[in-house]
Parts: sequence; C-alpha cells; structure tokens
Amino acid sequence: MHFLDYAIVIVYLVSMIVIGLLLQRRASSGIDSYFLGNRKLPWWALGASGMASNLDVSGTMINTAWIFALGASGFFIEIRGGVTLIMAFLMIFMGKWNRRAEVMTLAEWMSFRFGKGREGDVARLIAAISSILVTIAMITYFAVGSGKFIDVFLGIPSFWGLPSEFWAATLMIILAMIYTVASGLYGVVWTDVFQSLLIFGTIIYICVMAITQFPLPDAFSISVPMRDGTFQAIETTRQAWTHVIPQWKLNFDPNCAYSIYNLFGIAIIFYLIKVTIEGSGGTGGYMVQRYFAARSDRESGLLSLFWTSLLAFRWPFIAAIAIMGISYGSAHGVIGDPEKVIPIVINNMVHTGMKGLLVAGLMAAAMSTFDSTVNAGAAYWVKDIYQAYLNPKASEKKLMLHSRMASIIIVIFGLLFSLAIRNINEIWGWITMSIGAGMIIPQLARWYWWRLNGYGYAIGTIGGMAAAIIQRAFFPNVPEYVAFGFASGISLVAMIIGTLTTTATTESVLKEFYRRTRPFGFWSHIKNAIPKFILEKVNKENQRDIIATFFAVPWQVVLFLTMMMIVMQRWDTFGWLLAILIALSIGLYHFWYRHLSTEVRLDEEAKSSL
Repeated sequence: MHFLDYAIVIVYLVSMIVIGLLLQRRASSGIDSYFLGNRKLPWWALGASGMASNLDVSGTMINTAWIFALGASGFFIEIRGGVTLIMAFLMIFMGKWNRRAEVMTLAEWMSFRFGKGREGDVARLIAAISSILVTIAMITYFAVGSGKFIDVFLGIPSFWGLPSEFWAATLMIILAMIYTVASGLYGVVWTDVFQSLLIFGTIIYICVMAITQFPLPDAFSISVPMRDGTFQAIETTRQAWTHVIPQWKLNFDPNCAYSIYNLFGIAIIFYLIKVTIEGSGGTGGYMVQRYFAARSDRESGLLSLFWTSLLAFRWPFIAAIAIMGISYGSAHGVIGDPEKVIPIVINNMVHTGMKGLLVAGLMAAAMSTFDSTVNAGAAYWVKDIYQAYLNPKASEKKLMLHSRMASIIIVIFGLLFSLAIRNINEIWGWITMSIGAGMIIPQLARWYWWRLNGYGYAIGTIGGMAAAIIQRAFFPNVPEYVAFGFASGISLVAMIIGTLTTTATTESVLKEFYRRTRPFGFWSHIKNAIPKFILEKVNKENQRDIIATFFAVPWQVVLFLTMMMIVMQRWDTFGWLLAILIALSIGLYHFWYRHLSTEVRLDEEAKSSL
C-alpha cells in the first residue's frame, strides 16, 4: 500500500482506541454497565452494532469465496450461518422473549427457566462452559480469517516458527482488545456505530466500481480448492454464474474440498432445517446480548429490523468483490484460493487512498465481530461461574478485574487453536454444522417443552458437544448434513433420557417463566391457570407471531438476493424478486410491524392465578 493508505489505517485504529478509552469510565461502574450498557443503549445503536458484528472479515471472505466459486448459488450454502437467517426469528418473537427474562447472559437465563436450585445450577454451569468453548472457537475462526486478510497488506514475516498469518491476526486482536477490555459493551456498541459508517462507505464505493468498471464477460474461469491444498480452475458462463435458482446436484471432483456439497439440494434442505431449529431456539453470544440490553419489546423488534436491513448490503458488496476477482483473473490468470479474493482485489484493483479506506473498513468489520464476541464470552465466566459459584460476595472492582482477565485468556486460547486450522471454511463449517448442532436441540426444547428440566438440558448439551468433538477427530470430511445429524441426534437422545429419568422442574418456577415470557408450545397445564380473557390475548399474539415468521424468513432471503442481483445486473431476476419482496413486506407489516406497540401484559389477577 501507499503511505497515504497506511496513514488512513493508522488514523482509524487510533480513533477506535481513543473512543474506547473515553468510554472506559462510563462502562466501569459495574458489570451490568460493562456487559449490557445499563440497558440504556438506543435500539438503532444496538442494531447498527449488531450489523457491524455480523459483517466480519472472516465471514465476508468465505462468503465471497462461495459467490466467486459458485456464483449466485453460493449464497445458499451460507444459509448454514453466513446469511444470519436466525435474524428473522429474533425479529418476530425470539428477541422479545429473551428480553423479557431481564438477565445478563444465556447461562443466567437457565436459572430463570429451571430455578435456582441444583437443577438450575447444573444447567447454568453447563451453558456457561459450552458458551465459553464456542466463544474460543469463534475467536479461532476470527483469527484465521483476519490473519489471511491482514497478512496480504502488512507482509509480516514469520518468526519463532509461527506463520505470518498468525502474527497478523495477533496484531489486529491486540489493537481491538485495548478498547474492548477498557470499555465493555459501551465501547463495543459505539465503536461499532462509528465502524458501520466506514463499512457502508466502502460498500457503496466497491459496488459502484464493480457495476461501472467491471462488466462480467460471457465466459470466464473460477477456481475451487482441492483436498491436497492445490486449486483447480473451472470454466463457467455469465448466465450460469448469475442464475439464482440452485441446482439439485453439483459435479465437483471427489478430490475437491467442495465435493461435500455435491448433493446440493439435500444440503440446502438441511441448512433450512438447521436454521429453523436454531432460530426457533434462540441464540447466544453477542447476538442475544443485544436483546438482553434492549429497553422494551418494541425496541427488540425495531433493532432487529434495522439490523437485518443494514445486513442486506453485505451481499451486493460480496458479489461486487467476486465480480472484480473474476475480472482480475481474466486479465492475470484465475485467482487460485477463493478465500483470498478480497485481499487480492483490494491490493490490485483499488486506487491509493480508497485502498486505505477499504482496508480500514474491513478491519472495522473484523474488529467489530471480535469485540462483540469477546465481551459476550467474558460475561459467562464473570457472571455465571466466578460470581455465581466461586465468589458470590465479590466486589464490583474485583468483578471488573475478572471481566478483563477473562477477555484476555479467552483470546489467547482462540489464537493458539488457530494454528491447527487450514482454512476459514473448515472452522466455520464445524462451528455451524457440528458443534452448533450439538447444542441446538436443548436450546430449542427449553422454550416449548415444559417437561425439559435442567438436568436434561445439561446432559443433552454435553452429549451433543462430545459428539461434535468425536466427529471432528475421527471423521472430519463427512458432508455437513451428516455431521449435523450425528451431533444433534446424540444430543436429542441424551436430552430425552436425562429429562425423563430425573424430576420435573418445580411448578412455581415454570409458572414464573411462563408469566414473564409467554412462549408458544406445550404449556397447556401452566397457561390454563390464566384468566380466559388474558389467555385469548396471549394466544392471539402467539398465532400472529407464527404467521409473521412465515413471511419474515423468505422476506430476508429475498431481500438479500434482490440486493445482490443489482450488482450482478440480472434485471430480469431482480424484477420478479422485487415483486415477491413487496408482497412479503405487506404481509410482514400486517402481521408484525403494526403490532409492535401492543405487548400483552398480564394483569394482577393473572399474575396471582399463576
């Protein structure tokens, strides 16, 4: 890069650190302030922060790799996680359900659902430990992607026997750690808001550049990775590459790393099943943290809508980068590693000055994901292990110290594990389709099945995560839907056995959970105690939410695809996608948006009956 580009990146990094340090005092009054911003952060800031956190550089690199290698159809692979389709469920009902618990972490929520006795303690402890492990895996994923990205621009040498990509990731992580550790969620959210402005500037620039300067040729080559570390060039056409309806089968060579997606239709169906289960079961980490910090049910919905709408701009950016990568390959030879399309395009096709802004924007995306993940992960140690079981009388000063220490230790473990990972898709596929699948069934059942107790939740989670580790160790190259089925199947069996062989949760705990949350599902013997006129309102709200979800899921998919078609300049496809989007938006308005301010509240008679 030119000196001007480096200067822009340095100014950006210094600005992030200064903002974080300025917010340190505000975030240091206690752990509620540090992890939730005292629940006083506005919905638009939480939504913008969520978008910035989802637009991570690792995910953007792997998503670009899929679009580069498969064209528009590559979008459907990332339904497994990269499309963030669980936002549709959070927007309609799951966000407000989580907010109503008024807790700080997913693990603390277990005490709300299963009580504060031994049963609740077991569930809470297992939830905290599993969430910390997932956080470490996410840091590993972040380190692999950001290391690949930053190494291209900084050219850091290898030393101490460790690769240059490791040291590039370490440098970025240390810089992000400064403001994350100092200012907690305040620093995370407000730096994310600042970073989202920078991100949007780079998105608009790249999209305009791709549309005006780099038309797709009628025929061109892309590449795919092989299992031996090499890459294979494949010929395709503009018509096939921009075709938005996915094929039922792909024809990758068995030695290709992408051959696990050859049964493409089956893979997509499993991704949709996985997303439906995951979305209906809620989420954890930094995503659910935004809802715990929300001020009301209405603001939970608004921040979700804003978050999803902003996130839609990620896909035209990804398509634009892929198109520019194809153009570069046509002139200089096809790009070998699809995961390096972004840094190669920026390094070779973006002008001085704008290159610095673009690198800074993608660093912003990387750092916003990292800071959110670390802040949410540290909360599990401080709130759910240290304060809950090791030192219940700890002062706020000591809790703040542990918050910062936990952040640092989690990051160190994530960095070390990154040395064992070869590519971004490897770790992302395992997180989304194996270790995530091992936790997904208990996460679902906790909302809808009254009989699930804390022991069943804990045993199901342990069984699922153990299955995910076994799969990774003994048969790592199976199709992702096999990994998903294995981990989730073991988890389901373990959860049912653990639940039915132990005592049910105390009825008073179940009643309090239902009174505050009011989920749909198998709660008839609990909710029948509510006066009929209140129960009718609850049922009406639940029915409306279920119908709205059937609009929200396809609405999000169509929104993202519509935005991508603009950059691909497939105006025929854009036209019919836009018509579908308008129809879905009308349904979403009717069944969801206009009801945002009508939260059902149980009156004193209903409360006393429960």
